[in-house]
Amino acid sequence: MHTLIMTGATRGIGRVAAANVLRDDPDTHLVLLARKESGQDALDELRAVSGNVTLVDTDLASIDGIRSSAEAVDRMIDEGELPALRAFAGNAGVQFVDALHTTPDGYETTFAVNVLANHLLLRAFEHRFRAPARILITVSDTHFGDFRHTFGIVPAPRWSAPETVARPSAFPRPATVAAGRTAYSTSKLAAIYLVHEWARRLPEGVDIVSYNPGLVPGTGLARAAGPVDRFLNRWVLPGLSVTPMAESASAAGRKLADAVLGRTTAPSGSYIDRTRAVPSSDESYDTTRERALWDFVEQVRTVG
Repeated sequence: MHTLIMTGATRGIGRVAAANVLRDDPDTHLVLLARKESGQDALDELRAVSGNVTLVDTDLASIDGIRSSAEAVDRMIDEGELPALRAFAGNAGVQFVDALHTTPDGYETTFAVNVLANHLLLRAFEHRFRAPARILITVSDTHFGDFRHTFGIVPAPRWSAPETVARPSAFPRPATVAAGRTAYSTSKLAAIYLVHEWARRLPEGVDIVSYNPGLVPGTGLARAAGPVDRFLNRWVLPGLSVTPMAESASAAGRKLADAVLGRTTAPSGSYIDRTRAVPSSDESYDTTRERALWDFVEQVRTVG
């Protein structure tokens, strides 16, 4: 038996992927890090697939909440309630209609959940991973910032100093939808930077990859959007899933499960686009930015 810790498994492609992992690998004990009130339905559904599922109440937008959850998992491993940790899937992601949402710690919420939470959790658990182990962080091809990958819906990332992009109002006209989507694409670029830096620091046998599921309409990511965007995401864009332009939630979830289980082969530090490792954007390879972001999130971790 081994443990897989997963965020973002209570809805959308994460929920589909979690069920597929449990069916395909009966030796997995799945730990869901999610808010208790929103995770109960998923917990019940996943326990119908396997009894080896544990929910740990977690607020990914709170540094204290993340630390508390990590300590709870740590105790369960120490006390033998959970087997050795061999996998982590940071699949949680948020997107807002502005760049003003702020966590209790003062960080912009998109950055806090999509970037900072993954780093804090990996730092909390890095001593627990037993090789061979795989870490996966879900990112997005919106980090390319071109029409081919965004269809003009999501603006290109706008990188600046990490201490700037981590704070509310980091982008022009911060109260607008464009700013919220810029925060999203920028957070996904940041996540790839951290994957590259983590790959250089993890021991041999503990691999980390970034994973792009592609456009998956109707998953709930746009739940904070306006009525027109919600209508398009629920009723119009799903029609694209019968084309190569988009994926259904069920197909994307299966592919995510394959990546988590290591069926999709890729060396540590790779960017997996659905079913294969490919280069991420040219902008995503910048060791100076990667180190600066690492130093910033480490400062957040130690200072709080």
